[in-house]
Amino acid sequence: MGNLVISKFGGSAVGVDGILIPTIIKRINELKKNSKVITVFSAPLTIYNEKQRSLTDIALEIGRRAEKGENPDTEILRKPYQKIVEMVDKTLQDDCNRIIDSFLAKARTILAEILEKREFANETRARLLAYSGEVLMSNVMNYVLKSSGIKSEVISFEIWPIITDNNLESANFLASESSEKMGQVEELLGKNDVLSIGGFIGKTVDGIETTYERGGSDRTAADLGILFSKKYNTRIDFEKDSAVLSADPRVVKEELDRITSLSYNEARIAGMFGMKILDPIAIKEIVENGVEMPIIITDMGKPGNITTIERKPSEKNGHPLKIVTGKKNCSIVRIEKEAAERLFHSLDKDKRYSEFVVLSPFTKDNIEFTRILFLDGDYVKRNERYILAFDSLASITYNRGVITLIGDEMWRVQQVASKASSRIGEAGLNILNMDAQEETSRIIIVIEDSGDSIEKAIRTVHAERSKIKFV
Repeated sequence: MGNLVISKFGGSAVGVDGILIPTIIKRINELKKNSKVITVFSAPLTIYNEKQRSLTDIALEIGRRAEKGENPDTEILRKPYQKIVEMVDKTLQDDCNRIIDSFLAKARTILAEILEKREFANETRARLLAYSGEVLMSNVMNYVLKSSGIKSEVISFEIWPIITDNNLESANFLASESSEKMGQVEELLGKNDVLSIGGFIGKTVDGIETTYERGGSDRTAADLGILFSKKYNTRIDFEKDSAVLSADPRVVKEELDRITSLSYNEARIAGMFGMKILDPIAIKEIVENGVEMPIIITDMGKPGNITTIERKPSEKNGHPLKIVTGKKNCSIVRIEKEAAERLFHSLDKDKRYSEFVVLSPFTKDNIEFTRILFLDGDYVKRNERYILAFDSLASITYNRGVITLIGDEMWRVQQVASKASSRIGEAGLNILNMDAQEETSRIIIVIEDSGDSIEKAIRTVHAERSKIKFV
């Protein structure tokens, strides 16, 4: 089998108005030496109202304003592409500009529809985001790649391989239906060295545009890996501004270690609990489809710095407490055990939602209750009525934060849970709940989410990491 790299470039990798694209071209030229390459692009960044913003966020804001009856200026959607076109060979610029004009005309038509109907949801939302952001970006980048002498082509929406269900704003990948749509994409890959595709966007079997949740470009890369894994030796490459560190460098400044190896399990937990490594649903989909392929997190500026994510890492050395992370805006639901089982079944089958963990149960008045830690308090607020339908007496607590210690081999660390909790207490923070399970490779400490409490707790526990002894 031939080699294939599916390389995802997020907005920060592209840079404001495409400033980092020369580095992307250099990276793609390196990657294609020994492999076919499929590049997955997120929407670019630009400056809007004197702030750095993703074009996705700007399009969402414009759509919401149109829903309220405003007629917003759409020229901001053109701004990053005007800069990127300057990197296109002069012989191709006219064609590239026609593509930009065509896509943004579609975006204006969609905004006019939103303005008329006063509704910004479902397929209109997906279309606006696709035609102003990811899908347009992949088309423009194809011209940039061609201008750099790379034999490339774009995957058009007519042959889009990412097929999803009809949950239009938070779609779910359908592997078997997607496999049936792969013929033309496989032919295109055979004729070219590099293909480009927009992330985050899917379409139903009937051709209706859909979107994943935010962070969905990671899932696009993973889904393409699933689809190609039987025909190519496939690996996924996430190009970022850093490989994985032992904590978020925006929070912790001292004694950070570079983490060279993670398991699927460790990376999924880290993503769930606040580390911006990759969307944990991407790993979940890889595992659910029975695929095993390496995922590489690459420091784009220093490509020798990588973190390799595998189902079972070959590298076992290093500190077993790999990552200390934290998550704000969490919520805890206390619900009767039987009602909780029905809720779990519905979240899995109806909502396809898994961003929660079950904490230790408790008994009151001979009734057993389950504690559920939801990692997105806003999701709980939006779905309060749905949750309480399973148990009208369930209680919901907001403004909770969680500190998480992660490592498949933390069982080798002596007294790690007690040391972490004691340091948090010494920092003046009150622990509301603690859950330590060897089988799940994580220790969860719940505190109140107020002010900088989460950041303070992360720094406190991480400072102890270098002092911890292990067998």
